[in-house]
Amino acid sequence: MNKVVLMGRLTKDPDLRYTSGNTTAVASFTLAVNRRFAKEGQQQADFINVVAWDKSAEFCGKYFTKGMQIVVVGRIQSRTWDDNEGKRHYLTEVVAEETYFAEAKRDQKGEAYEDYPEGYTPLPDDDRKTWR
Repeated sequence: MNKVVLMGRLTKDPDLRYTSGNTTAVASFTLAVNRRFAKEGQQQADFINVVAWDKSAEFCGKYFTKGMQIVVVGRIQSRTWDDNEGKRHYLTEVVAEETYFAEAKRDQKGEAYEDYPEGYTPLPDDDRKTWR
């Protein structure tokens, strides 16, 4: 079974682009995920590459911004390729299958409020929102 659940903060706005022919959306972003145990009072984080496709990619590109705390459910994928100089590159990333807000939306004063975009439904008995 290949299933990953991550909660962390976006290190920058997602990079939304389209495959050749403008047919398929793809969004790439990095999630800073805090480690469970801190070392000598300092929090450590892992920086995980995430990619989302199609409608999920468009959603991420439209509603996610740098610093936002989100949850990603997906799978780990590894791939390799050779560049123009013949050098082999390796990449491991999480392919997002579900994405969630992990905190309430905030206004300019930093106060929480609920004004979620069309297509969101609240999870039962939970303050996180989901895209379905």
